Amino acid sequence: MDNLLNLDRQNIWHPFTSLGSKDFPILIDKAEGIYLYTSDGRKIIDAVSSWWVNLHGHSHPTIAKAVAEQAARLEHVIFAGFTHKPAIDLSNNLLTILPKNQAKIFFSDNGSTAIEVALKMAFQFRFNKGISTKRKVIAIRGAYHGDTFGSMSVGERGAFTAPFVKYLFDVEYVEFPTSGNAKNVLKEFSKLLSNDDVGTFVFEPLVQAAAGMRIYSASILDLLIKEAQANNVICIADEVFTGFGRTGKLFASDHLTNKPDIIALSKGLTGGTMALGVTSCSEKIVSAYRSDDIDKTFFHGHSYTANPIACAAANASFELLTSAQCKQQIARIERQHAIFKEKIELLHPNHRVRCLGTILAIELSTPDGTSYFNKIRRHIHQFFLSRNILLRPLGNVIYVLPPYIIREDELSQIYHCIEEYLAGLKDTPQSLGDSD
Repeated sequence: MDNLLNLDRQNIWHPFTSLGSKDFPILIDKAEGIYLYTSDGRKIIDAVSSWWVNLHGHSHPTIAKAVAEQAARLEHVIFAGFTHKPAIDLSNNLLTILPKNQAKIFFSDNGSTAIEVALKMAFQFRFNKGISTKRKVIAIRGAYHGDTFGSMSVGERGAFTAPFVKYLFDVEYVEFPTSGNAKNVLKEFSKLLSNDDVGTFVFEPLVQAAAGMRIYSASILDLLIKEAQANNVICIADEVFTGFGRTGKLFASDHLTNKPDIIALSKGLTGGTMALGVTSCSEKIVSAYRSDDIDKTFFHGHSYTANPIACAAANASFELLTSAQCKQQIARIERQHAIFKEKIELLHPNHRVRCLGTILAIELSTPDGTSYFNKIRRHIHQFFLSRNILLRPLGNVIYVLPPYIIREDELSQIYHCIEEYLAGLKDTPQSLGDSD
C-alpha cells in the first residue's frame, strides 16, 4: 500500500488539492452499495455519492452487467456519420422524462462540456438567425457551472477563477434570490433586459450546489424565466447536479411552470459509473440549425461523443431510476431529511438547516462566516472520516447527499454522527477556527 501511495504522490495531480499538501489520499480497493472499502480494511459510508454522481450505489450489478455486455459488443465508434443503439435508446429514454419542450439530445463528456455545448448552442442560435445584438449573458451570483472557460465565464468570479479572469468573457450577474430580496432581484433582472442586448440566461435551478447547497424558490425562478423568454432570451438550466431525482423530482425544472430552452446534464446520468454529458434543447433552438447551409452546422464534438459503453450504463441507470422502488427510496430519504431538519432546528437554532429532495445541508454558524475556505472545513472532514463517513463539506456547510439505495438505519447513523459533531462544537471563536 505504501508503495502505491508513494507512486500516487509522485505521479498524480489530484483535483482541488494543493501540491503542497502532506496528506496522502485514501486508497480505495473496491466499492459496493453505499460503502467504499479501503486497502487497509476500512468500510466508509459514501454520504456524498462520490461528488454527487452515484445514484444507485457502487458496483450496481445491473449497470455492471450492461457495461460488460456492451464492452464485448461495441466499445466505441466515431459519432460523426455513425450511430448505435445505446445512444438511440438513451436519447429516447431521456426525452420521455425531460420537460416536454425538449426535442433533441447532444452528447458530450461531462458537466463542464455539457455547459460549453449549451452556451455555444445559444450563441450560434443568434448567429444562424442573423442576430448580431443580444450578446450579453446573465447569471446568478454564487454560480458554479464547471471548470472549462465558457463554464468559468458564467460562474462566480473568485479564488477558483482568479488566474483566468482576464481570459473570460463578460457576464452580468443578479443577486442570489432569497425571500427577502426577491423583488429587488426581479427589478435588477428587468433592468438588465431593458436594453434588449441580453441573449442568454444561465442558472442552476433551485440549488446552487458548490456555493453551499443554497436553495431558492421555484416561484421566483419561474418569473425570471418567463420575463427572459418574453424578451427573446435563451434560458439554460444547468441540471448537472439537480438532475435525476436529487430535488425530489426527476429534474429541478419539473418544479417550474416555465421550462428552459436548453438543459445541461451529467453526474447522475450514468448512475455514477461512466463519464458522460448531455445537452438537450427545444425545437426553437433546433430550428435555427435546420438548414443545408454548411455555415449553420453546429461544429462541436468530442472524441468519445456518445460512447456506447457510457450510453449503456446510462440506459441501465435509467431503468433503475424510473422504477417504483427508486421513487420510493427518494421519497423516503426526503421524509427522513425533513424530520432530521426539524430536530436540528430545535436543538441547534444557531445553525441554518435546509433540505430539498435528497439534499440536506447544515450551514454552521462560525466566527469566520460562510465561505468555501472556512477553516472549519478540514476539521469537519476529518471528524467524519474518523467515524468512517465520507462527508466533504463546502466550507462551513455540512451536507448529506446519499445514493438512493441507502437504508433508513444507515442514514440514521449519519444523522447521529452529525448530532455528535454539533454537540461537540464549543461556542468560542478559537475552537471553531481551529482547522487542525
